[in-house]
Formats: sequence, structure tokens, C-alpha cells
Amino acid sequence: MFIEGPMKIEIAEPADGQGKLLMVSFTPEFQVAEIADQVSEFRGYLASLEASMAPETSIDARTRQGMMIVHQFAEQMLPHIASGDLALDETMIVQIRQEQQAGALVDLLAQSKI
Repeated sequence: MFIEGPMKIEIAEPADGQGKLLMVSFTPEFQVAEIADQVSEFRGYLASLEASMAPETSIDARTRQGMMIVHQFAEQMLPHIASGDLALDETMIVQIRQEQQAGALVDLLAQSKI
């Protein structure tokens, strides 16, 4: 599974060992694009994620779950990208506590570039 997009997602272990940390950053090209172009590209990215996790695709349930988490996170960012109030040159850190969700993300990121 390879989904080209404006975000780079890395995974790390939190200090307390509970769940996983997602380190989310944006590509340099995305950072310097005009807001209208950022919104268009990000909507395309969301559409690609939706198409990739559609029921008729041949991905397993755990990969689909990881993609759904990434999609939900990205969907929440879209209004902030559209308003221009998100600092795209900074890395966001999101902690996922639930082990099942964290495991799904680890598996997804191990096999693909999202």
C-alpha cells in the first residue's frame, strides 16, 4: 500500500511505554503552496485514503483500521489548513493510547508511505 500525500507520519514509543506517538509533519512543497492549493491537495489526499480503504479493496482489517485513524486525523486538520491557522512547518505529536489502534498504525506505517 502506497499513498502519496502531503503528510509524513512517523511512529515512536512514548516515555511511559503506553501506546504510540505519531509524529506528523508536512512536506516542504505542501508548506510553501498557496492555501487554495493546499486545500485541494489535502482533499485529494483524503479521497485517496477513502478509496484505498473502501470495502471492495483487498486490504486486511488491521490495515483498514490504521488507515481510518489516519483519515480521521487528517479530516480534522482540513478546516485548519483551509483557514491558514495551522503551523505547517512544525511537527505535531499525537499520542494513541489504545494498544489495538496503536498496533494497527504500526502495521500500516511499516508497509506503506502515507
